[in-house]
Amino acid sequence: MRVGVLTGGGDCPGLNAVIRAVVRKGERDFGDKLVGFADGWRGVVENTTLPLDVERCRGILPRGGTILGSSRTNPYKVDGGVERVLATLKDQRIDALIPIGGEDTLGVAAKLADEGVDLVGVPKTIDNDLSATELTFGFHTAVQVCVDAIDRLHTTAESHNRVMVCEVMGRHAGWIALYAGIAGGAAEILIPEEPFDIAEIAESIKRRHDQGRYATIVVVAEGAAPREGSLALQSGELDQFGHVRLGGVGNLVAREIEERTGFETRVTILGHIQRGGTPTAFDRVLATRFGIAAIEAVHEGAFGNMVALQAGEIVQVPLADAVGELKLVKPDEFRRVAVPFFA
Repeated sequence: MRVGVLTGGGDCPGLNAVIRAVVRKGERDFGDKLVGFADGWRGVVENTTLPLDVERCRGILPRGGTILGSSRTNPYKVDGGVERVLATLKDQRIDALIPIGGEDTLGVAAKLADEGVDLVGVPKTIDNDLSATELTFGFHTAVQVCVDAIDRLHTTAESHNRVMVCEVMGRHAGWIALYAGIAGGAAEILIPEEPFDIAEIAESIKRRHDQGRYATIVVVAEGAAPREGSLALQSGELDQFGHVRLGGVGNLVAREIEERTGFETRVTILGHIQRGGTPTAFDRVLATRFGIAAIEAVHEGAFGNMVALQAGEIVQVPLADAVGELKLVKPDEFRRVAVPFFA
């Protein structure tokens, strides 16, 4: 078979491990010819390919990013985009396609599957917000990066009696902030699913200082917003999937805390540091398992599905189930796990 592979959306650690697993399993066990499409769906729209074989994939297991490149191109937002995708697949004689991506990339895949394209999806989201899978590769690495940073912030906060605000990724889902905040011993965790009251946050920090705890760590997801909706910073610029570009809520939270408490407050925005670098061992293994399962699903003819992790096993689920709704932190669970513990 001729099998196409693409990586779409934001990069994250583990993408190369998936590509490597698909190529090695496909070429050596099934005798497949693998074709890489450059820069996500853009490569399929523009018929831009890259060679993929075992030799090309040597040494990429520990590498971050993606050797295929990525983009947030949406064929359904490009004039004639879908027709060009279908023409490319025909021109390249692609028997099946393996798109690796999050809700946007796999949302496109689900639509194309309805139009008759044979494909199997692989879940990729650093935010861990895809439904139907318990975990996605890259999330574990991102959390570890955040925890390492928080550990370092503790020492400087203690040295200067400061409040340190750490902004992490999480547009709609607060999984990274929640896990990193718990593991890093944060005093406050602000997530998109639970609007915060900045006055309550300030009062909580004052109480900590009254009790002699002068070093306070506040972890805030980039998509977190106050109840009154007045502090979130958005540029108003949209990508091809209609998402507003976020960033800067950490600065606003820090400013408000300092003004309301009088305590010196500093902010660290980790940003793309969470995406870069080598994946953890856990993410390398999970990504490899996903890649093997995806090429096996192709040869089973299990098209229109996505591979997923459930109860420790790799299973197949309909793409529609994966992209139907985001997997969010449940407010009741957040309050039970985080709020009483850190109050």
